[in-house]
Amino acid sequence: MDTGAWVSLFSGGKDSSWALYRALETGLSVERLVTVHPEGDSYMYHVPATDLASLAAESIGIPLVDVNPDDFGADDVADAGAQGDDELEPLEIALSDLATELGDGANGADGGIAGLVAGAVESEYQTSRIEGMADRLDAELFAPLWQEDPRELADAMLDAGFEIRIVQVAAYGLDESWLGRTLDADALADLEAVHEEYGVHILGEGGEFETLVTDAPHMDRPIRLDAEPVWEGDRGHLDITDAWLA
Repeated sequence: MDTGAWVSLFSGGKDSSWALYRALETGLSVERLVTVHPEGDSYMYHVPATDLASLAAESIGIPLVDVNPDDFGADDVADAGAQGDDELEPLEIALSDLATELGDGANGADGGIAGLVAGAVESEYQTSRIEGMADRLDAELFAPLWQEDPRELADAMLDAGFEIRIVQVAAYGLDESWLGRTLDADALADLEAVHEEYGVHILGEGGEFETLVTDAPHMDRPIRLDAEPVWEGDRGHLDITDAWLA
């Protein structure tokens, strides 16, 4: 395997957190986390509460690189493919710069980026673009959630000790009561019922809901929140007024 560093694409949500956890368990030398902070809706990235990724990174003990692109305006763009390519560009530039910082270029064998860790589950839209970017960076791709059974993944997260909070919902069948709810066994059972009735993905893969991991085995200290639900008719989010490491 290449001798360079591994970089984990990280939002603080459950999927990217699980991918990072599995990478560390596998023994990959993850030396940086990279968080994209979209302004507005995004086709490529987890959007809510990414500002808390720095707290998670501090608890994990891996330096974080922030990427702050302009407003993607996903809702206003008809060509989703072109939008996804545009959204990827600032991340790829940041990774190219990081490869230079970490070593002698993007080639992991020269000490730069050996590989990328990603939390994609079923989205060919996201994964194909990340694969292409990894190829251009001459880096491997570690995507341990890819095409795995969603319920089995959720159970594995809970069995490992992940503490997961729902911070945004945007789907029929998910009302205000889900905001701030802990994703535990009872919540998963309720999600299966909502999936049967409305087709909501068990892991929220289609953006039906978004999460924040507040504790996990690879975190030294849990994240604690002060927050209030904000409901907007058919969707809502958790307004986080304060957050800290316990």
